[in-house]
Formats: sequence, C-alpha cells, structure tokens
Amino acid sequence: MNKFEKNQSAKWSAASLTKMALVTALYVTVTLVFSVISFGAIQFRLAEIFNYLAVFNKRYIIAVTLGVMLANLASPLGMIDVIVGGLSTFCVLVLVYFVTRKIKNQFVKLAVTALICSFSMFTIAAQLTLLLGIPFWFSWLTIGLGEFVSMTIGGVLIHWISKKIDLTK
Repeated sequence: MNKFEKNQSAKWSAASLTKMALVTALYVTVTLVFSVISFGAIQFRLAEIFNYLAVFNKRYIIAVTLGVMLANLASPLGMIDVIVGGLSTFCVLVLVYFVTRKIKNQFVKLAVTALICSFSMFTIAAQLTLLLGIPFWFSWLTIGLGEFVSMTIGGVLIHWISKKIDLTK
C-alpha cells in the first residue's frame, strides 16, 4: 500500500465513518425532537451546535451537512429546504473550517464560528421570503438571533466537551 492509499484508508476508516454517522444521526434526532422550534421564520435549532465540530475535524462538514439534509426532509418547505439548507450548511462549514484553522485560541475559534453561522442565516431568510412571502429582514433577524443563541449555548457545551474528549480525532 502506497502513502496515498494509507492516508485515504485512514480518512475513511470504520471509526471515522462511525463518528460521522453518529453526528449525522444526532443532528437529525435533535432537530426532529425539537421540530416545533426547528423550522420557520422564528426558529431555534439546537442541533446547530454540531456546526462547531467542523472547527475540530473537517470530516464533520459532511456529517453535519447530511444531518441538515435528512432533518430538512421534515421541513414544511420540503425538498427545496433539503437542497438549500444542505448547500448553505456545506458552504458555511467549509468557510468556517478554512477561516478558523489557523486560529489558536479556542474561544476565538468558537466565537468566529458562531458569528459566521449566524450571519449565514440570510440564505434561509431568502428562501422563506421567496417561498412564503415572509419579510426578508424580519426572518433574517429572527433566524440569525435564534442561530446566535443556539450557537452561544452550543459553544459553551462544545468547549466543555472538548476538554473531556479530543474532538480532533
């Protein structure tokens, strides 16, 4: 086995795929358990705390994106929410990964992640404006604030968890 094949097999090991599947399942479960507050113009999606995992390991970009797409199958907006939400999540988490990877201070990493994710809610606001006629600025504000609150709570939790568990592995 050459060096490239070893690196590829290490990236997609059974343990790595299991961790990804677990994060995907957790995202879906948390979103659906709290589905009443997970969709709409005023939303507080607690599962967004899993966005922080992209800061620790890029494999979670795929896991969280799949979680969003699967959870959004239950969205009142249907497949459009699966596609828009999935693409938005993927792009935002790639951006988060690249913006934060050189930042050494974990608090700064988490704060930057919360701000990027909260700002990115304009994509969901635009979707709601186009499909439901909900005023853009209202939905961006309410969804962005909900995102910021869930990311702030999640940041505290993830920071605490990262002290107990090495999330980079």
